Order: sequence, then C-alpha cells, then structure tokens
Amino acid sequence: MAEQTSTANAWPANPADLIPQGRKRLGWSLLAVATLALLAIIVVQILYKTEMSTVGFDTWRPVIYAYILWGAALGAWQVLTRGEDGQRALFLLPALLFTIAMVIFPTLFGFYIALTDWNLSSFAGRRFNGLDNFWQMLADPYYRNALFNMVLYVLAVLVEYVIAFGLALLLNAQISARKFFRVVFLLPLMLSPVAVSWMVGKSLMEYRFGPAATLARHLGWDNPAFFSDPITARISIMMLDAWTFIPFMMIMLLAGLQAMSREVLEAARVDGATAWQTFWQVTFPLMLPVSVTAVILRIIFKLKLADIIITLTSGGPGGATDSVSSFIYREYRDRSNVGYGTMLAMAYLIIIVVFVTWLLKVASRFVRNVN
Repeated sequence: MAEQTSTANAWPANPADLIPQGRKRLGWSLLAVATLALLAIIVVQILYKTEMSTVGFDTWRPVIYAYILWGAALGAWQVLTRGEDGQRALFLLPALLFTIAMVIFPTLFGFYIALTDWNLSSFAGRRFNGLDNFWQMLADPYYRNALFNMVLYVLAVLVEYVIAFGLALLLNAQISARKFFRVVFLLPLMLSPVAVSWMVGKSLMEYRFGPAATLARHLGWDNPAFFSDPITARISIMMLDAWTFIPFMMIMLLAGLQAMSREVLEAARVDGATAWQTFWQVTFPLMLPVSVTAVILRIIFKLKLADIIITLTSGGPGGATDSVSSFIYREYRDRSNVGYGTMLAMAYLIIIVVFVTWLLKVASRFVRNVN
C-alpha cells in the first residue's frame, strides 16, 4: 500500500510534464524563429518599402505570408509543448489568428497612422509627425464640442428608457389589439436610420412644405426650421434617434416583464399593495438586470451615432449637432485628413473602452446593492 501511495504521488499531476524536454525546446525554437522573422519582415516593410520594391516589399504580401507561417508555428508550438491539450487548443487557433489579423493588427496600425501627417489631397504622402496630431486634437474646439454633444446624447438614453419602460408596461397589460400594437411599435426598429432621416427629417420636418413645419406654423411658430438653431437641431436629432431605437429597449423590457413570475405580483396585490407600490417595490427591482442590460446596450449604440447626423445636418449648424463619429467621418471625407482623423478615432476608442468598463462596474454594483 505504501508503494502504491508513493507511486501515485510520483505520477506527474500535469500531463505536459511527460513531454520530453527536447520536444519542448523544438516547439519554443520554432515559435521564436517564426516570431522574429515576422517582426523583421514588418520592420522592413515599414522602413524600407520603397527601396525594396524590387523584391516584393511594395505590397503587404510578405507580411501576410510570414503571418501564415507564424500561425502554423504557433500551432506546432502548442502541440509540441502541451501534447493533447495543445491539439485541443488548435480548434481555437483559427479564431485567434482571425482576431489578431482583423482587430489587433488594424488597431495597432491605426495608432501608427495617428502619429503621421497623412493627407490624401497632398502629394507629400505619409510622414511621421509624432504627437502633433494629439496636441492639435486637444486644441480643436469642434472635437470638444462633439464630445460635449455625446454627453447630451448619452444622457438622453435615460429619457428613452422611461418611455420604453412605459410602452413595455402598456403592451404587457391586457389591452385589446395588443399584438397589433406590438408590431406597430416595432416598425421604427425595422427601418434604417438613413431611411428615417430622409423619410422624417427631410420630408416631414422640411421647413417649407413639411407636415410637421406646417403644423408648427398653425400653432404659432413663425419659422419652424428644425435644424437651423443649435438647440432645436440637437433636440430634433435626439428625437429621431430615440424614435428609431426606443423599440429596441422596449422589446427587451417587454421580454423581461413576460418572464416575471405572476405569483409575486399576485402576492403583492393580496397584501394590499397599490399599483404604484407593486411597480416600485416589486416590478422595478426585479426588472433591474434587464433594465441595466437594455440601457448599456443602448448607450453603446448611441456612442456610434453618426448616420442620422450625416444625412440631416452634416454636423451643422456650425458643428452644433456633431457626434464624435460624424465629426471623424467628415474629417476623412471633406478634408481627406487621414492622420488627424485616425488620431481622433483612436482617442475616442480609448474613451469608449474606459467609459464602458466603468459603466459596467457601476451597473453591477448598483444592481447588487439594490437586490
């Protein structure tokens, strides 16, 4: 029995310990050589692209070939160093390589472009200029105005949430033609924001002959130009965007209401709770996880707001309605300023990552404390 115990204790807990050291060294060597070769080709591609065009470095093909070989070396390294665990990990390798190629590498390349002076309308081409674009961004009043607008647009999500919750409660109640109204309220979500911009913004809200403008004149508004005044234009953009995406939050909240236990609500009514007490003390706390999810997803969509603004106002009047995304788009399209536009995009990406991470932590703590 003692011998069996000592033998069991001597057996390696990790199957990778059974792999010979020579095989592990071979795997690490293959990965190191492939990584160094890939890095060397990238450096040569960036620094000596023009000088070495005769050997194929005028395109990114050498980097692509080296990346494919690096992926094969990465798979061989997994198998040689981890055995069967490495073979199972090979199933994740295509997804990893795709993520690196389509997400990580473009992001890193974007940071490099952000440090260059590159205007497509100039014959000078791309030129490294360090942090000049960053200092220009900090001094850009239009970019600061776009960030301020994004704060207003994001805060408007709270109003959209209240409206969506009210509609969800209405459609969850026992009303006649309930299924018909569910379909009707979902119709804006089925439309493209560009279509909404033309159908509502360019047609119904047209200041000369639009029905909304005509009605406003009858109500006493002398010059109902919805997109000429900065405050009115911002409110109009918020209303159009809310009309498009309120059904998104409404359908999520409606699903949460329908999944709620009826016994809990009946127990509250038996205890003598009023309709408001039942909502505030039972329904709303139970709906908090769904509510937080709907609001966070809506905020993420709101942070990408651009198409309605580009179609209706192009950021006007005077940049008053610009979101960060629409401002970056116009920096690319109107000024062909790739370097500065990429700096704006990279800075906005960092702001979004930090903000959403903080928002998720705050939301999780809030739901935990309430429950």
